[in-house]
Amino acid sequence: MKGRFPLTKTALAIAVLLSCSALATSATSGPDANTKTYSASKTAVAIAKETIIVDGHIDVPYRVKEKWVDVTKATSDGDFDYPRAVQGGLNAPFMSIYVPASLDNSPESTQLAHELIDSVEAIVARAPDKFAIATRPSEVKTHFEQGIISLPMGMENGSPLQGDLNNLQAFYERGIRYITLAHSQANHISDSSYDLRRKWKGLSPFGKTLVTEMNNIGIMLDISHVSDDAFYQVIELTKVPVIASHSSLRRFTPGFERNMNDDMIKKLGENGGVIMINFGSSFVSKEAGEWRTGMTNARNALKEKEGEDSPNLENFEATYRAQVPYPYSTLDNVLDHIDHVVSLVGIDHVGIGSDYDGVGDSLPIGLKDVASFPNLVQGLLDRQYSRADIEKILSGNLLRVWQQVEDYAAKH
Repeated sequence: MKGRFPLTKTALAIAVLLSCSALATSATSGPDANTKTYSASKTAVAIAKETIIVDGHIDVPYRVKEKWVDVTKATSDGDFDYPRAVQGGLNAPFMSIYVPASLDNSPESTQLAHELIDSVEAIVARAPDKFAIATRPSEVKTHFEQGIISLPMGMENGSPLQGDLNNLQAFYERGIRYITLAHSQANHISDSSYDLRRKWKGLSPFGKTLVTEMNNIGIMLDISHVSDDAFYQVIELTKVPVIASHSSLRRFTPGFERNMNDDMIKKLGENGGVIMINFGSSFVSKEAGEWRTGMTNARNALKEKEGEDSPNLENFEATYRAQVPYPYSTLDNVLDHIDHVVSLVGIDHVGIGSDYDGVGDSLPIGLKDVASFPNLVQGLLDRQYSRADIEKILSGNLLRVWQQVEDYAAKH
């Protein structure tokens, strides 16, 4: 975090006053969670190593743009690098080509997307014995047999399309295999779950056309981030299953529209799609979301008291965390989300979309980086999931949808 000025006593008092609920949840969730440990058995490690693991969303490209590191080697920070991926058995992480909403409706969004694709290609070029770009499920399987980690790519935020289907074709040719229609604001395609303006009341006219075009070209539709109305419109229009590349369940995070509610999960199941569970603590537990709200309220109170230029804002989150411990979720919370999807629509509609390198310091105890996948497998074993079911969660379900999308496009 930037900045070097501590909170004043007055500002700190405001922070604590406005975050009493976060303090309460931290007292029950944070310290207890941090003392819990997880360990994987030899069986869990073997399953992780012997199974293709597809993670629907890892933000390595934007991470290396912000601060370059060579992820083909061990790195001292972040959540992903080659040694840790090998340790965890992760062999098909979707690289997120993330374009911030601040660049919507500008040529810079398209340029940035191409630059981030370049960065993925550079990773492969530096270590072709370790990584290879994958553009279809069969390539993922071939790379797995060769002991190479696949790097398929998905675009987070459809802004780089700029309303031009020629750009859709260009990004397909560069390897993009899913598109998250919007991000934190409505764009020219869709409303966002975070954007209260509801500009389009779902999809834009171009967005409705785009659904058909993505079906026809063979790019998966990703409904993470979009508004509820947009989700239902996508489900009505698409001819193939869709994915939520990194979303969790609203049942456990009431009021958080970024996650999916039970009715949406049921519709996704009817569609044949897959929700890929996000690991971020605020995505899997309401306590973490309440903490975030408390911090935002405290920051806003400080702005009101001391002004937008207050030096105390520069290091606000770090100081706030020191006074109000963050209530980390746990591996068990993540497993609860998986269990609930299975109870609603069956084992064929859930996968993994960790959001590693994308959710900062909010990852659950037991799932702190890509080396942690054996812990997830152990948790599933402990909850009596069979090996066949675990393999579906780790990759089988997503690979099925991807193949269905590819097969449909081949006929159109």
